[in-house]
Amino acid sequence: MYTGTNMKLIKGTGDFFALDIGTNSIRVVELSGGNGNWSLAHHAYIPVESKITNSDSEESRRRLGEAIMTALGQSGIKSRNVVMGLPSSKTFTTVIDVPTGSEAELRSTMKYQIDQYIPMSIDEAKVDWALLGPSLRVQNQQEVLLSSVARAYSEERLELVESLGLNVIVAEPDPIAMVRAMTPPGNQGALVELDMGETSTDIAIVYGDSPRLVRTVPTGLSSLIKAAVQNLNVQEDQARQFILKFGLAPDRLEGQVLRALDSTLDTFAAEITKSIKFFETRYPNVPISGALIAGFAGVIPQFDQYLAGKVGKSVQFGNPWQNVSMSQSDQQQLAAVAAEFVTVVGLAKRSNKND
Repeated sequence: MYTGTNMKLIKGTGDFFALDIGTNSIRVVELSGGNGNWSLAHHAYIPVESKITNSDSEESRRRLGEAIMTALGQSGIKSRNVVMGLPSSKTFTTVIDVPTGSEAELRSTMKYQIDQYIPMSIDEAKVDWALLGPSLRVQNQQEVLLSSVARAYSEERLELVESLGLNVIVAEPDPIAMVRAMTPPGNQGALVELDMGETSTDIAIVYGDSPRLVRTVPTGLSSLIKAAVQNLNVQEDQARQFILKFGLAPDRLEGQVLRALDSTLDTFAAEITKSIKFFETRYPNVPISGALIAGFAGVIPQFDQYLAGKVGKSVQFGNPWQNVSMSQSDQQQLAAVAAEFVTVVGLAKRSNKND
């Protein structure tokens, strides 16, 4: 997504590093360079237990803080300025049409629109919006990306990170960062992009370099593991291994893994199809050229072929590290987990100017 449509639920500027607090790992990245030509300066990946990231207890917050500081120590990052991701389960993002007008008119229109669209009281939310450009479907209208997060959640997260001596300059919804990381440079048409995490999958349909539909479905790798545990009668760690090693290949383990996951995957594919249909109904003149998949969807063997068969679009693996050069030793260090860095790379690719 071009930097003109950065979401800034908290505003700031300067050099920074990116922080992604995932369900069961902390990821930090600092890039140098910019404008489509980055180098990986520093990075770290620290596993954490999901009960720590999901809990509000004092002890969990303390341990989460320790994990973040361990990641910073390992990475060698010196900057104290941080751009932080906000999980899609805690944010609401939508695209709305408003009348074309001056910036002042847009600001005044948005005051009324915000109340109408966000799913919580305006007093309880932090809200931001970005102009995407002329509407793709209605004349004399422009489209605006609107995002909100519960004030209580964002302040609590902010407090945790700032208590470590860090300065949060921006907090941005994860799917917006995903779009920045995954959209191919110079993309002209519409593309589906999805990033499968541990507990959910972020989906965006982008036109050019801006998202025009953003949603999250509650199916992630853990949903697949649960189905494999139940249907194959194996332990969780073995189920994870089977899925990541044999994937959806009908000829591996006699297709048992694929059969075990079939009903969960079917529900998942139906959600993707629903998103595509919604987009095609809203924008009948904007054909979707295909889909890019990342996160665990990008590492499960034959996931691309399976999804292509279900949604009737070409599906390819997306590369969040496009336009980022790195040393051979960094490549080797990241090999096993590179696919999990979608959000944090997208955060790190923000322009560091105040836009």
